[in-house]
Amino acid sequence: MLSGTQPIRSQVADVSLRQLAHVGDAVFHLFVREKEVLRASSAKEMHKRTAGIVSYKGQAKALHKLTPRLNDEEKDLVRRARNMKPAAYRRSEQALYRKATAFEALLGYLYLTDLARLKQLLEQMEGESSDSDDNDGDES
Repeated sequence: MLSGTQPIRSQVADVSLRQLAHVGDAVFHLFVREKEVLRASSAKEMHKRTAGIVSYKGQAKALHKLTPRLNDEEKDLVRRARNMKPAAYRRSEQALYRKATAFEALLGYLYLTDLARLKQLLEQMEGESSDSDDNDGDES
């Protein structure tokens, strides 16, 4: 962790899923921007290239790609986070928002408990072929 202190799992168990999602959102934004910073010639270009990836639709796609690789503990966390009532959403896109929140909560949890596993999953997700990019993660 950047703060220099690694919390223990029992401490993280007391953190709400919304708080984990908040941390996970920041982790994913940083991961994506870190990959793009050397490719983009300007901040504007970097924003254009990353906006769709870090959006709720992009996060729902990412969760869809990762789901087969998750262990039982991770799947349980994703299920619980996906079932939380979203703070705000458009009714028509509720499922995507919930999946995005679940993805963020997973990343937040792994960031606080297992950086090696977080890195492994993000690298696997990034290594996925683009043939599944046509799928927006809508199906359940």
